[in-house]
Amino acid sequence: MSIERVKQVASHLAPGTNKGRAALLRNSPDDVVITMAFRSPLCKAKKGGFKDTKSDEMLYETFKQAIARSTIDPSLIQDITVGTVVTEGAPYQARYAALAAGIPETTPLQVINRWCSSGLMAVTDISNKIRVGQIEVGLAVGFESMTDNPDRGGPQQSDVVKASQLACDAFMPMGWTSENVAADFDISRDEMDAFAALSFQRAEKADKEGVFASEIVPFTAYVKDPATGQRTTKIVTKDDGIRYGTTKEGLLKVKPAFPQWGRGQTTGGNASQITDGSAAVLLMTRRKAEQLGVKILAKHVTTSVCGLAPRVMGIGPSIAIPMVLEATGLTKDDVDIFEINEAFASMYVYCVKKLGLDINKVNVNGGAIALGHPLDKRNGKILVTSMCIGTGMGAAAVFVAE
Repeated sequence: MSIERVKQVASHLAPGTNKGRAALLRNSPDDVVITMAFRSPLCKAKKGGFKDTKSDEMLYETFKQAIARSTIDPSLIQDITVGTVVTEGAPYQARYAALAAGIPETTPLQVINRWCSSGLMAVTDISNKIRVGQIEVGLAVGFESMTDNPDRGGPQQSDVVKASQLACDAFMPMGWTSENVAADFDISRDEMDAFAALSFQRAEKADKEGVFASEIVPFTAYVKDPATGQRTTKIVTKDDGIRYGTTKEGLLKVKPAFPQWGRGQTTGGNASQITDGSAAVLLMTRRKAEQLGVKILAKHVTTSVCGLAPRVMGIGPSIAIPMVLEATGLTKDDVDIFEINEAFASMYVYCVKKLGLDINKVNVNGGAIALGHPLDKRNGKILVTSMCIGTGMGAAAVFVAE
């Protein structure tokens, strides 16, 4: 056993041996693997399936589902990281909900926030702790209730901060940055609506074919009677933001949402929806998974993050994806599926064109324009998932399916 361990360490130290598609497809006892991954339905904020469900109730349901579906004793979970952006009192709400759901008091929890990538950052945080040996088993959660916690933007800047143009740019509303991308890189309204329509059409096809059924778990939600205020429960099982029958021609008729900025090409039809939803991922070493006898779904290889000009924050994936490909020794042709978050069609079009990606390998079951911001699994061996990040950042990660 000690000789095998020395060989493993030596293989990690040997230059170039852990890079490239062939290397990533090899299994090691030290791999950080995913043994459980699920998401809630993704529902429209303020009018969808979770509009009467409070943040701590959604978190409670997420933890309850994680305990039930992990197939392990929850006392084995050594740390939890919850990624969320605008949840008020998030550290309190997450800890309260975890304890109420049955997570032992001995399992610590933290909240992490890097805007749109917060769910991925939760996965990365747990993965890194496992990789360096701090823990063997950890739970990552991504959660947002835009109904309960609408994004009202950042606080007003002080004079000394406003003196920086970059800081002022970071204060820009996201819609303004979308218009900057369209204008700066000559992205047409026709292109934007074509890509948006494709997102809806792919999501509709996937929904009808039951593709999402394997990743969605039924969630208990609440319904409030507007007349009496009485709350009852219901079970939500499906995404409710997919607009069946969407076409580019139909989207071209939608009025601009931000006519005061740029070319006024961003609309409610070609921008991501405001969504309520959550997801959870259980990670551990391959060695631990085999010891526990749990099924391995995939492994997390690495995550790369970058910073960029805040005024065009949407192009973040065009920088982060090459970074993570270089870090892993992959080429774009080695990747089976790409996911780009579709915050706005302007950034989606730009990133696909800039990177020269085959659109048939990108967001194959739709993306955030049709669904909101999902954390879900796709068919294919090597997956690169990426997103732009508010205030001028980008992130990308590599996962390998088992």
